[in-house]
Amino acid sequence: MRQNRVMDTLEPGPYVHFKGGRYDLVGEARHSETEERLAVYRSADGSLWVRPLEMFLGEAIVDGVAVPRFARL
Repeated sequence: MRQNRVMDTLEPGPYVHFKGGRYDLVGEARHSETEERLAVYRSADGSLWVRPLEMFLGEAIVDGVAVPRFARL
């Protein structure tokens, strides 16, 4: 699984999750204790979510094929 996409080009805006959900990426945050980079995104129902940036930009395996976990629309 390729985990090394360029993380410095994160663009706020609409993304689609590999399972089909649509989200709006709000931006990037840092964990207060570890300084880990986090993606901040909003779901269709308005709730806010965070995920490690490396995971947000990473890939998932679907039917044996690596696909982006989130893809910019």
